[in-house]
Amino acid sequence: MKLTLLAAALTVLSLGACNTKKETKAEGLADSTKIVSLSGAISEVLAGTGLEKNIVGTDITSNYPESLKAKPKVGHNKNINAEGIMALQPDLVIGIKKDISPALAAQFKTAGVKLLLVDQEFSIHGTKHLISTLTDSLHVKPKGDSLIKVLDADLAKVKMAAKKPKVLFIYARGAGTIMVGGTGTQVESAIKLAGGQNAVTEFADYKPLTAEALVKANPDVILFFDSGLQSLGGPDGVAKIQGIKETNAGKNKKIISMDGELLGSFGPRLGIAIQELAAKIN
Repeated sequence: MKLTLLAAALTVLSLGACNTKKETKAEGLADSTKIVSLSGAISEVLAGTGLEKNIVGTDITSNYPESLKAKPKVGHNKNINAEGIMALQPDLVIGIKKDISPALAAQFKTAGVKLLLVDQEFSIHGTKHLISTLTDSLHVKPKGDSLIKVLDADLAKVKMAAKKPKVLFIYARGAGTIMVGGTGTQVESAIKLAGGQNAVTEFADYKPLTAEALVKANPDVILFFDSGLQSLGGPDGVAKIQGIKETNAGKNKKIISMDGELLGSFGPRLGIAIQELAAKIN
């Protein structure tokens, strides 16, 4: 498999180490180039720069724009099936650096498939960096610049919460799996960008929800992904969870939800996600 516009050095390339100020070539990818995207944020960038036609497969988090749902799926970005990817005979696989194990990268190399890896930081700067480094490397820099301009315009419309409400994010997949989001998550980053503060700072990542921890955190707002809230039976189902009614959020019925892929992807729609979150936590 040959990818005419990417040098052999792209066999395994971490864009985090790239100098994004290098001169960009004028030409773009060959029309025949077949791409597999292993990230929803990456897929949105590709679609936004006119490369959706080149995508032959994606991970399961790649569902925007709507047309991407019809693309063959190769698993979750943290549990990728190499054989499924190979069956699509791609010229290029693009993913997030931390999600691709050395063993998986070696499989692609052995098969002669080019692998392009990008770093992702859950911040405004990180999103802009992902867009610019990806589009620079694929030689569509002007289109990447346009995406960033739209992102800036969307972020400028954010009306942040004035009083920094305490927001508790709960990740749920039915009553049997209810986790509380601590520090260092992408959702916490989104909450801060929207003008809120994380109600839980005692631990990092996610831990099982307990009534004691819920009452201690006493959030003003409780945030779910749409799918998580539905899995618990909506706001009425959440109200039945022990400890909820003792919190400010429970007393004021401030239970909100958002599309998980929109809120957590930190892709080109970040500004739209933060606008929605800020409006809901106010």
